[in-house]
Amino acid sequence: MSALHLHRPLPLSRTIAALVLSLAVAACGEKNANPEPTAAPGQSPGATASAGPAAVHREVLVLDGHADVLLPDTPKRYWLEGDGKRTSFERVRQGGVDAIVFSIAVGPGPEDAQGLAKARQDADAKLAAVQEWIAGSNGQAELARSAGDVERLHGEGKVAVLLGFQNARILGTDLAAFDRFHQAGVRVAGLTHAGHNAFADSSRPQDGVAERHGGLSELGRQAVARFNDLGVLIDVSQLTPAGVKQVLELSRAPVVATHSNARALVDNGRNLSDEELDLVKAKGGVVLVTPFKPYLRGPDDAWRERIGQLRSEVGLPAQFTVANEGSEALDTATRDRFLDALKKNEQPATLSDLVDHIDYIARRIGVEHVGIGTDFDHGAGVEGFDSEADAANVTAELLRRGYTREQVAAIWGGNFLRALRAAEAAAQG
Repeated sequence: MSALHLHRPLPLSRTIAALVLSLAVAACGEKNANPEPTAAPGQSPGATASAGPAAVHREVLVLDGHADVLLPDTPKRYWLEGDGKRTSFERVRQGGVDAIVFSIAVGPGPEDAQGLAKARQDADAKLAAVQEWIAGSNGQAELARSAGDVERLHGEGKVAVLLGFQNARILGTDLAAFDRFHQAGVRVAGLTHAGHNAFADSSRPQDGVAERHGGLSELGRQAVARFNDLGVLIDVSQLTPAGVKQVLELSRAPVVATHSNARALVDNGRNLSDEELDLVKAKGGVVLVTPFKPYLRGPDDAWRERIGQLRSEVGLPAQFTVANEGSEALDTATRDRFLDALKKNEQPATLSDLVDHIDYIARRIGVEHVGIGTDFDHGAGVEGFDSEADAANVTAELLRRGYTREQVAAIWGGNFLRALRAAEAAAQG
């Protein structure tokens, strides 16, 4: 990837982004599942496809490897202003998105019986919400249980819906409970969200304890083996570096990081270090870059001062590593008010910042190891890529920077599906 442009382009304005999107959407009708590439494998990134961005976007399989599921009681800070979900079926179609992985995820919370019951209740509600999403498509979307299903549905002009799973707190200490989620269609699974659990340590501890297990617990190690046996693609986003390394050592198949960026560009615990990137590559895995502002742009002094003031107003230390750290100790009303204020005062980021991270990872470990996982409907969204409807803007920016049509196809879906197929191949029985 040494031929990729090294300059940092100016951010797309909303006007230009809207123009690119309108051109792409106009051409996003029925998609060809197996387009003839205009660039040969290994061709210089400078040799772009002769087709324009709209045609390329129409022809490649566009897959979002990680999106959240909004429930009615989700705090309004996660909803798109005006009309709701960033992942609505209408926006998916408008953006020419062919496949989406909806994550059955829960956040941190108590690990007692009551907390476990609430986590499972939320997980079940999210499973039902995905089924409602599919039903609301009037036959234009279907559940996919394999990489082959995704490609078949793409060829039929339908949206393929894959199910992910995030946070083994849903399972308590019962690994066998995961089988029910697998039977429901889950094919991508991550052990942690914010906060440690009985299976693994989180890169975002919530109890002031940096590590509980030193990476994975014995249960976590058993989970890696079980996921491999089921043909489930393991997601290492949100794990500690020790946890990431241990999963990579234990797994018989490639892994993905479904919503992580490059730590060399932004020093945030949710991002992956160069060492972790190299290990993912060695395993044949994929890092899916996410348009989540705090993981795309480093904080400047003025922003840190402003956030410090907000923290002081609710009784938290003005000094911080992560803006919301310590907020779990606040009462519910104060925490919600504080998190709403953080949302309104986010450091800005753009589509250009997102593709900077794609560039970095592609140069570091190869374009065949990078993809896109939006984390939409859990706080993600940047100027130029604020919902699924904006997906064509990403294609346009990749082509503008010199990626070939073949490379765009790999980034948008090909790399993820390759890793999923490898996980399927590692399954037993």
